[in-house]
Amino acid sequence: MTSLTISAVLPSLRPPQCKPDHQVCQQANSGQLAILYISLLLAALGAGGIRPCVVAFGADQFDETDPEQKTKTWNYFNWYYFCMGASILVAVTVVVYIQDNIGWGWGLGIPTIAMFLSIVAFVMGYKLYRNLDPAGSPFTRLVQVSVAAFKKRNLRMVSDPKLLYENEEMDASFSMAGKLLHTKHMK
Repeated sequence: MTSLTISAVLPSLRPPQCKPDHQVCQQANSGQLAILYISLLLAALGAGGIRPCVVAFGADQFDETDPEQKTKTWNYFNWYYFCMGASILVAVTVVVYIQDNIGWGWGLGIPTIAMFLSIVAFVMGYKLYRNLDPAGSPFTRLVQVSVAAFKKRNLRMVSDPKLLYENEEMDASFSMAGKLLHTKHMK
């Protein structure tokens, strides 16, 4: 976000504005395009890295075994998705209006400042968060499931799901109250 904002503010990092009397505008040079593409790449990597983690990190703050906190988990998800929707609404209305009528520097600068403030708030509250230790490598579990599924691909499905293997202790990190949810889909 910072590099995008800087590229919009500094005249040397963007092509000059088109003049109303000229039909052909000056194109961006290779250096200006490189700054733009690197900025967009960094923004995409950052968004791709934070979005899936925010939901999981927020859900980790609640103890699923406590009935009172279980309802708070649902409140968290409701507020999270409401705030995501509201922020998208603000982004496609207010921020676009600012970009069109005031300038790209302000239009990109306001979200950059908001992102900086959110990072400061996250770091200041770090000691208050509940940090759970990772429950092993997800890649190991993925390979284990893939190998087991391949080996058992020709087996018939059991009639009673209670006959299937379950390990409450080992499965607790990714199951509902220690129980795997069995379905007939994708057997």
